Amino acid sequence: MIWQFCHGIKAWMTKPTPGALFDRQLVWLSFILMAVGLVIVTSASAPVSVRYTGGPYHYAVRHGIFLLLGLGVAAVALQFPMSWWQRWSPYMLVGAIVLLLSVHLIGSSVNGAKRWIDLKLFNLQPAEIAKLVLFIYVASYLERRHSEVVETSWGFAKPLVVFILFGGLIITQPDLGSVVVMFITVTSMLFVAGARLWQFLALMVAGLSLIVMLIVFEPYRMRRFTAFLDPWQNPFGSGYQLTQSLMAFGRGGWFGQGLGNSIQKLEYLPEAHTDFVFAVLAEELGLFGVAAVLLLLLALVFKALTIAKKNLESNIYFGGFLAFGIGVWFAFQTLVNVGAASGLIPTKGLTLPLISYGGSSLLMMSLAVAVLLRIDFEYRCAKQQAYVAGQSHESPEDEQSTT
Repeated sequence: MIWQFCHGIKAWMTKPTPGALFDRQLVWLSFILMAVGLVIVTSASAPVSVRYTGGPYHYAVRHGIFLLLGLGVAAVALQFPMSWWQRWSPYMLVGAIVLLLSVHLIGSSVNGAKRWIDLKLFNLQPAEIAKLVLFIYVASYLERRHSEVVETSWGFAKPLVVFILFGGLIITQPDLGSVVVMFITVTSMLFVAGARLWQFLALMVAGLSLIVMLIVFEPYRMRRFTAFLDPWQNPFGSGYQLTQSLMAFGRGGWFGQGLGNSIQKLEYLPEAHTDFVFAVLAEELGLFGVAAVLLLLLALVFKALTIAKKNLESNIYFGGFLAFGIGVWFAFQTLVNVGAASGLIPTKGLTLPLISYGGSSLLMMSLAVAVLLRIDFEYRCAKQQAYVAGQSHESPEDEQSTT
């Protein structure tokens, strides 16, 4: 019975719907994750919402509005062909740089970090826009200069210059987490494009060395790192956030305390509805709830990588590289968020894809899913046209007329 169920799930995930020109599984996975996010954010944000606004649903309503906006943005983005994204990628790159520079001029500061631009209706975080824009540009570059990337070191280094520019602007906000996500994703895209192994290893060593230096020479990052190693040494100081998160995981057990019954969200756990929403999910839904959400996220990443594989095998390089980059982005950001909440890695302020509260992140993740759907749509159209063309070239059978 279990084997049949697993086989059915595998078939549902891997076999396209007959005649459909969109990935139905990808759509449903995204909707389910968005719905889970809305429920958990509603539960996790209620105490802090009551404190600041007097009502329990302020952040839940805002999250719902961002969801609707995200779906609207995705619906519009689906209308644009991938050739449009590729053609406009240099202009989007310039726009992202302008936004990153604007943060230092007109940005607002929250908890000592200057990462947002106040648009009155919500705070825009340019770093979230910069991630997707960078991946689109690198995918376009790899499609245009594929042979150069494989054959020359300069071709390999060119996209890294753009990454260094973006990384330099973001690290001064400061936002090391976003820089690490961008570095891992761009490096992975270069590796899949056929970069030489020694170049890949040298880049990884250089990047990791730089990250270590940024941690060691920045006191607050060093405090986070030492707190991660032993959070219980100072549970009411540098280790407070992590210890409270670990308590939430411990209270969750197998089946959780029940939806809405988290204790840690009652202002014991800071950022319960944003960076640490996964800890509240673990406390309320338990190990089975955690496993279910992680499987949904894994399935979403798997779909992205499957779309990338199909496109690259068909020599559709731009869509293939971009789908791969989006898959790595989602996977690594999930790893960082869940790892930070569970104490596996030092605390970093990164959202859980399609689940955490945060307007900019939710909008850009929704846009990324729409781009994935468009990549898959164009691949299916191309395959269908090739099939029809092949059928039309077959010799028709002789027909006998009847009277």
